[in-house]
Amino acid sequence: MGGLAAFARPKIKITAAELWPVRATPRTVWLLISLRSDANIDGLGEASDAFGIYATTPENVAAMRAEINRQFPLLHNRSPFDIEHFRQSATLPNLLARTVHSALEQAMWDMAGKALDVPVYALLGGKVRDTLPVYANINRTAKPRTPAGFAATAKRAVAEGFRAVKLAPWDNFVDTEAYVEQGIDCLIAVREAVGKDVKVMTDCHSFFTVPRAIAVAKKLEPVALDWYEEPVAPERTADTVAIRRGIKQNMAGGEFLFEVKGFEPLCREKAVDVIMPDVKHCGGILEMTRIAAMAAAHGVTVAPHNPTGPIATAASVQLCAGMKNFRILELQWGEVEWRGDLVRPTERFHNGTISVPEAPGLGLTLNEDLARQHQMP
Repeated sequence: MGGLAAFARPKIKITAAELWPVRATPRTVWLLISLRSDANIDGLGEASDAFGIYATTPENVAAMRAEINRQFPLLHNRSPFDIEHFRQSATLPNLLARTVHSALEQAMWDMAGKALDVPVYALLGGKVRDTLPVYANINRTAKPRTPAGFAATAKRAVAEGFRAVKLAPWDNFVDTEAYVEQGIDCLIAVREAVGKDVKVMTDCHSFFTVPRAIAVAKKLEPVALDWYEEPVAPERTADTVAIRRGIKQNMAGGEFLFEVKGFEPLCREKAVDVIMPDVKHCGGILEMTRIAAMAAAHGVTVAPHNPTGPIATAASVQLCAGMKNFRILELQWGEVEWRGDLVRPTERFHNGTISVPEAPGLGLTLNEDLARQHQMP
């Protein structure tokens, strides 16, 4: 079964939702949501980082379960094909609500694709590429967080075949010139370690003022950054425009923005060269297709934010397979050796790329035995 002949809207209803909080590291918990159906077809979505960039606590997990319970009545006994109804019926006042909603929406697409025996990308208009370039976010793996530590970590990622790396050397920000200079030194060390042919990006996590952002960017010019990400909060469009006009590097941002209206000011005002919608926060798969189309109309490329687990990566791959203005996909690299085994088939990267799967839905299932071994109480 496949193609248009299959689209007879299978009789399938969503019956339950389950949260899988999977502890990867003391910093990282992958928050995975499974939708169950009356047709023995499940759907998966990911809601990690629903509490911002901070470590997830048991209290956070309890809050997420409560939010799932709040939104689930909109799905109960409905078809997974009722995606637009779910979107238009939901009230989403904060990041937690938007992230849970986005994960449930991902799971609906996964279930719908599996019901029709087609990949999600086929439901979105098809694919134009079989593999996607991926960059290694080395930020959580680098130890110590010094120039030497970041340089050594970057070299390991490049040795695995990645041709682009990103780091955020100003995390745990200290408002001193010495701390700012150390971050600059980290980026210089990474460039020296990986050579001139590997792309290097940096995320500033909105820690800077406009003058400091411009001053830091000028000192980083020898690094030849592929992009300079969120030196100030992306909602501050005028400040972002001022920085972009004052520096030579490409600008990127938008990891926690929501819906087309959240990204439209950045694109309309030419504040960034690259937007970074996250399938976990922006409203889900359907909304990201609309965000990307709006960005394309303004000549802005899309590099989806994706510093989380394998389910969000799988959803992002389906989106990017056919995206006209796709640039590169993020991977939170090197956190745990068993990451790839959390899903079936095993998540694999080859020479800094990931293949677009041909299997139905998002192209995978959850390894529930391994998830239980690492489940957070």
